[in-house]
Amino acid sequence: MERGSDAEGARITPYRNGPYLIRGPFTLTDQDGNEIEVGRKIVALCRCGKSRTRPFCDGTHKAVGFEAESGREGQRVSRSAGAAAGPQRDR
Repeated sequence: MERGSDAEGARITPYRNGPYLIRGPFTLTDQDGNEIEVGRKIVALCRCGKSRTRPFCDGTHKAVGFEAESGREGQRVSRSAGAAAGPQRDR
């Protein structure tokens, strides 16, 4: 698949110490299946649990000192080598 093509679908990126950013076509629903109107192409979803506009991020993570890595827990990514290095497991 070509990078940036519509065929890729949604891309979800957890930002270090911040929200999940969702880019691309997606539908957001509540647990009962009711669609939540988004109205944007890129959406930030709360990861800290303190936003007053949940499920959307309102920036509260900065005020509460929320900390989380960008990748999966227990893995770290070489920042100097970039994404080409891939994830590395902590030993």
